[in-house]
Amino acid sequence: MIWPLVVAVLWRRLPPDRALIWSILGAYLILPPVIALDLPVVPDLGKDSIPPLMAAIMVLFVRRETIPILPDSWIGRGLLVIFVLSPFATVLTNGEPLPKGAGEMIQGMRIYDSAAAVINQGIAVLPYFLARRYLGTPEAMRAILAALVAAGLAYSVPMLIETRLSPQMNVWVYGYFQHDFFQTIRFGGYRPVVFLPHGLWVAFFALMAALSAVTLFRVGPSDRRPRQFAVMLYLLAVLVLCKSAGPLVYALGLSPLILFAPRHWQVVMAALLAGIVITYPLLRGAHLVPLNQIIAFAEHLSPDRAYSFAFRVRNEEALLDRAALKAWFGWGGYGRNLIYDPVTGAGTSIADGAWIITLGIYGWLGYLAQFGLLVLPLLLMGREMLSRRSAVSPWVAAVCLLVAANLVDMLPNATLVPLTWMMAGAVLGHAEGLARARRAARAAAVRARWHPKAGRTVL
Repeated sequence: MIWPLVVAVLWRRLPPDRALIWSILGAYLILPPVIALDLPVVPDLGKDSIPPLMAAIMVLFVRRETIPILPDSWIGRGLLVIFVLSPFATVLTNGEPLPKGAGEMIQGMRIYDSAAAVINQGIAVLPYFLARRYLGTPEAMRAILAALVAAGLAYSVPMLIETRLSPQMNVWVYGYFQHDFFQTIRFGGYRPVVFLPHGLWVAFFALMAALSAVTLFRVGPSDRRPRQFAVMLYLLAVLVLCKSAGPLVYALGLSPLILFAPRHWQVVMAALLAGIVITYPLLRGAHLVPLNQIIAFAEHLSPDRAYSFAFRVRNEEALLDRAALKAWFGWGGYGRNLIYDPVTGAGTSIADGAWIITLGIYGWLGYLAQFGLLVLPLLLMGREMLSRRSAVSPWVAAVCLLVAANLVDMLPNATLVPLTWMMAGAVLGHAEGLARARRAARAAAVRARWHPKAGRTVL
């Protein structure tokens, strides 16, 4: 209830780019997770919805500016329309109750559910278009990276406390623990959770802060290099203490890319990763992903991790088969996309990855719309790099890699957060600006070839 006042102060005292960054980032790190204010009529208000709503209010009614919501490309516009309106089709095709087991039934979807889902979809995508409006410049993306480093340094204090004493910050401040405490125990110690939904979310935030520090170290002024090097090593050490294998693998792969690879190839690599993510369900459905080889490799590293990965794969295979029964529009909410024991009614499946959750609830249309909006900015940036072959800002390249890493992480985990939408929107704004400049330059070149005496274009 206090955060709207914080957002109002930020937007009155800071430039709009930094106000937007800290409105979203600060709420994500500080506000309580999992719970929300359940008010009548309006959607639940929590750490994911209050900041973008309040930021939009400040833009529209205090700054009296507009928020353009239609992407330049027709593909982007189509994806946006499907993203917002596909819940109606999901509701219309899921009105029937479903047997759960032990005589229990899962209720059917109602028109009210579609209206609530549309509103929630609109709120979820707000950071995307706010960032497209205010964060589409290299300077704004440098502000994103600097904010991630500053927030990472500040957040490392409670993270280190929890690594030593066990995750207790949310209990001490908000009075409850937000997840299963057993999942915080790892490698004879604890992994921090602080005020995020799970330790995996904290680890991925630590990854973003560390990669931002790597970028600042590479391109920072020489007189600041020793301090930036120390900050980079410190944040990488904090990432190691998070005890999560996925973010560590991303750091090992992306840190050398940021330090040594040309910037335009960083953008191209981000676009390639985005292309893999958007086609991943198709590859899984066609059994083209070498899962057995991956599991065998994981067994050499850690039998426990290999067992966990194999369990996740079996769950996803079962959920893919269920999603195929309602492939286009999905099963809807209320857990209708999950699998239950027909005798006891107990759940027998766990949906971890954002891709399988979206595919099961909203079907292929919902999946392509949501992940298409997130992937589109990276594909557009990749196209610009291949067509222009010109220099790209290191800040832009780094944000592209952060978005790509988040997309890859959404295959095993549901780490789609407002920060993801915000960074993807920033990349979209920059890519559209580059495309407009390229088209304007091409049009100017055509006009320059006009032959005044002949009165026609000289080819």
